[in-house]
Amino acid sequence: MRNDRSLTVLDEDFQRVLAVVAHPDDLEFGASAALAKWAGNGTEVTQVLVTRGEAGIDSIAPEQCAPLRSNEQLAAARVVGASGVEFLDFPDGTLEYSLELRRALARAIRAHRPEAIVSINFRETFDGGGGFNHADHRVLGPALMDAVRDADNRWVFPELRDQGLEPWSGVRFTAFASSPYATHFVELTEEHLALGIASLDAHEAYVAALGGFDQKTFLRNNAEAAGARCGVALATIFEVIG
Repeated sequence: MRNDRSLTVLDEDFQRVLAVVAHPDDLEFGASAALAKWAGNGTEVTQVLVTRGEAGIDSIAPEQCAPLRSNEQLAAARVVGASGVEFLDFPDGTLEYSLELRRALARAIRAHRPEAIVSINFRETFDGGGGFNHADHRVLGPALMDAVRDADNRWVFPELRDQGLEPWSGVRFTAFASSPYATHFVELTEEHLALGIASLDAHEAYVAALGGFDQKTFLRNNAEAAGARCGVALATIFEVIG
């Protein structure tokens, strides 16, 4: 296997990770194996879901879909050892860049005080293609990076200080999985990959709605391809900003 010298091993020397994505299942399409690795090593992993994914299954009405997909996310989080899951309850499918979104994200960052933040690709396309990226993903990425700065500024959203949430400057970087502009990689073991696959298995209703999608093969192929690119057996790759 030949190492892609453009990719650097991610510095995994952190104790708290905040994983922030738009929808239930977003983390499980590639990032959750890394979360399982970190949680297994004693890192505190907390997940924040901006929506409940209520518009994500065509055959299930939003009022039934929201609690279903929320419960699937809770199950997926348990698989990888996350210490908690929060839902911000923004509307699925119509997420907008706004001060309200930045404030909610900054509040989560100040509350959990992470050293690293993990999300998924916000670029127009994914690593390896796959069509135009979801609008919610494209909105969340810039808002999240701005919220990291907001969380560190006592004069932005001063009401958060009134709520006892002091500024937090400890975020070292934000890592976006499956980006076509990947810069770093995390080496995985078979155990990490198995946990990542099991976490996507937990999204039973969503995967079933995809109609014949083979999540086990999909995730293994991606991990093996990333590993070959980085000179290891299995890996997941990230675009790191910060």
